[in-house]
Amino acid sequence: MTHRNGLGSLLRPSDSVLVLIDHQPYQLANLNSHDPHSVVNNSTALAKAAKVFGVPTILTTVVADRGGRIFPQITDVFPGHEVIDRTLINTWEDPKVVDVVRATGRKQLVLAGLWTEVCVAMPAIQAAGEGWDVTVVTDASGAVSTEAHQVAIQRMIAAGVNMTTWMALAAEWQRDWARGETATALNQVIIQHAAGSGIAYLWEQQLLNTPVATQAG
Repeated sequence: MTHRNGLGSLLRPSDSVLVLIDHQPYQLANLNSHDPHSVVNNSTALAKAAKVFGVPTILTTVVADRGGRIFPQITDVFPGHEVIDRTLINTWEDPKVVDVVRATGRKQLVLAGLWTEVCVAMPAIQAAGEGWDVTVVTDASGAVSTEAHQVAIQRMIAAGVNMTTWMALAAEWQRDWARGETATALNQVIIQHAAGSGIAYLWEQQLLNTPVATQAG
């Protein structure tokens, strides 16, 4: 197994493509590895971060007429965006999805979805075996149990797949706070979706804008 290390192994927005898989009501109803609220929040934050950095994003569902549509929190980030509906459980066996990904010309494949052990693990393992640089965003994914999520992560790591979280990925895409063209927009995503970190940032701004009291002489 080749170790993933070095500056060149870090994710770059110019070479990343994001596929969000099956963030649907049916899957969410039996999500037990995470708080469902956090998965909706984190997957939405991931979608917004991808939009900030201009990362092409593919939305896909499985049998949506029965399993339900993608959470509106995600589709609202990409109004009018096509959602590719599949019958294949493994997204990477669906030629339409793969063709759209290939057409971007990018090699760093970022995946998140429900459930981790099924609809994320299968495409991640297949794509990694085909030579793609695959990363799974674990906190924007979830499984039917904690064990299922953890075993899926172990299985994917053994197959050479990289793991990260949405905020770690956003920081990797940003890389330098001097990149003002994305820093301000990313801060808005953090404020909206990063809970304590977002509140701390607002507090910091409040303190910086609070006049220092002076003692009358």
